[in-house]
Amino acid sequence: MPTYARKYQGISLVYHVYNRSNGRVPVFKQEQDFRYFIGLIGEHRDEFKVYHWAIMSNHYHLAVEFAVPERMSRIMSFIQRAYTHYHHSTYQKNGYLWQGRFKSQPIQKETYLITCGRYIERNPVNAGIIAMAEEYVYSSAACYCRGAIDGITEQDPYYTDFGLNDQERREKYREFLRSFSEEEEASYERMVYPQGNKEFVRCLRMLNGRLTSRRRGRRPLIVS
Repeated sequence: MPTYARKYQGISLVYHVYNRSNGRVPVFKQEQDFRYFIGLIGEHRDEFKVYHWAIMSNHYHLAVEFAVPERMSRIMSFIQRAYTHYHHSTYQKNGYLWQGRFKSQPIQKETYLITCGRYIERNPVNAGIIAMAEEYVYSSAACYCRGAIDGITEQDPYYTDFGLNDQERREKYREFLRSFSEEEEASYERMVYPQGNKEFVRCLRMLNGRLTSRRRGRRPLIVS
């Protein structure tokens, strides 16, 4: 999947970042595994904001805004390598832990971040692990639904639209998590296309095989 960079003139961009374990085997097996991975994410809070997240037994999802989008690959690769080292040392394993390079889907912050967050936080529900998203310990749902502090969640800037006070926002957000469409979830599950309006998508171009921001005054360039 091509990598997108941020366009700085007037459009905000976050990434839906995802990866799965090699062979879909569990790589987060006990609490300390989840906590170690969460800790790795927390070490980079000065480099990105994590608005929504969920860590499952064999994959993870993040809705992330990078301070310097061009560093995304370096940061995520470091986190994955560090967790691989921890995992193999803990469980006496070797070989590839992840199925490949992480995937990243550009998300227009202003209009799609909150629905991307809903998709991410509903993952444990869709997997049949729990009945309500906020019951899952290793996601940002409890932060928004209960006010839990997890050490990595940066409040979604559009969360305040759910009400005038914390109680109202939490109640409305719980309702929001229960109201969804299969079409919406499929758009985030496939991770094939950017999620944003036409102007947002138009601002992305392909250069040297990777989609990046279009510079003002230039036509989009595609290099094979």
